[in-house]
Amino acid sequence: MNVQEIIFYLIAAYILGTGIMAVTTNRIFRAAIWLLFSLVGIASLYFWMDLEFIAAIQIVVYVGGIVVLIIFSVFLTQKAGDEMPVALKSRTLPAAFASLFALAFTANILLHHNFGSASNVVFDPNMDKIGMAMLNTGDGGFILPFETVSMLLLAALIGCIVIAMKIKKEETQ
Repeated sequence: MNVQEIIFYLIAAYILGTGIMAVTTNRIFRAAIWLLFSLVGIASLYFWMDLEFIAAIQIVVYVGGIVVLIIFSVFLTQKAGDEMPVALKSRTLPAAFASLFALAFTANILLHHNFGSASNVVFDPNMDKIGMAMLNTGDGGFILPFETVSMLLLAALIGCIVIAMKIKKEETQ
């Protein structure tokens, strides 16, 4: 095992550990912070692969955009230290089945995909080519994912506004 593999496994373990902590913690603010750490770990994986532009986009869009909006909405609701409600028993079993299905599906793809043939393809991390590919509507263009990210940011903003809204209690007369 060489140094490159050790670094990869350390970064992967960090991402996996912080991701597990994000979904298993009982406090909503801690979940948001663990999500932030997980997304920074993914950016570090991009840096490790010498994809600085993609890593910067990861930090700006996800860490700087979505997680900060989530944290602000948590603080605006005045529930930063409160525990999250316990999941309903009727939702636990379907969630477990969905998780096991996703795990089996991912394992199936990893076992049956030929990753050796993809390693011969040379990736050019030139920002000009990445920018042109992101805004290209033709073959090999990424305008749809680019617009999807903008919709994701809009949905996160709307979700944060909804979380931050205070519900007025009806006045009894």
